[in-house]
Amino acid sequence: MNISPSLRGALYALGATVIWSGNFIVARSLNQSIEPATLSLLRWGTAFLGLLPFVWREAWAEKESIRRSMPAIIPMAILGVTVFNALLYTAARTSPALNLSLIATSTPVFIILLARIFLREKLSARKVLGLLAALGGVLLLITNGDPSRLAGLEFSAGDLWMSLAAVLFAAYSIMVRRFTGGLNPHVFLLVLIGTGILFLLPWAGWELARSGAPAITPGMAGAILYVGLGASLASYSMWNSAVALIGPSLAGLIYYSLPLFSGVTAFLFLGEPMGLVHLASAGCILGGIVLATRR
Repeated sequence: MNISPSLRGALYALGATVIWSGNFIVARSLNQSIEPATLSLLRWGTAFLGLLPFVWREAWAEKESIRRSMPAIIPMAILGVTVFNALLYTAARTSPALNLSLIATSTPVFIILLARIFLREKLSARKVLGLLAALGGVLLLITNGDPSRLAGLEFSAGDLWMSLAAVLFAAYSIMVRRFTGGLNPHVFLLVLIGTGILFLLPWAGWELARSGAPAITPGMAGAILYVGLGASLASYSMWNSAVALIGPSLAGLIYYSLPLFSGVTAFLFLGEPMGLVHLASAGCILGGIVLATRR
């Protein structure tokens, strides 16, 4: 079956978002027993070791292209690998889930604004309407249909960390779109992860020296495998492909479905309830995405 590049890009963005939705549940439990940068190091180390056996030959063959691309790869690695996830795990320690969900929805807005400034992407009326519809669906979901809950929010230091994380991931997405190194996508991902790990090591080392090494249980090991191979390796590979195919703005709009899939995951695995508000929110989010991405 011949699938158009636009549809492939949308499916890649959707796949990455679905996997990331499970990451929030896993990270919530891991974050209680592992320091943020240490958890991030275990996550990305697992992803690197999982990808290395399949890509090292291609990476060696493209070593000259890698060397020329390093000035562009280093800032992407610092933002997308070293800092973003560690900030997210740091924020989760002091901010309630409602605040984090609300702040996370700002990421597509930052992506669209940065794409307009740096990539000169057009901001059509249809895209704006889709953005507003998807944002409205997210707000409906996280407030459970009661707008007064927004007025009762209390913001903490974690909210500031999450806000910074949202901006950094938007900037990372713009950099991926602008990258012209010509590397094989899997080689690019391997180098990106490896470079990010190098900058993450001092941070994680400081945490280990201060708090000691965490006790890894079988359940924790399985969770680390999930965030390493799924939420890091598979999701970032699909997200980078989506950004390359459909651009960061449209991929960012699909990212709005993250709370929807998080709710479904929580319903299936944690038994959390779903009601009419969730269905109405799903309609707004999916309708907005379709409106904004339809060619």
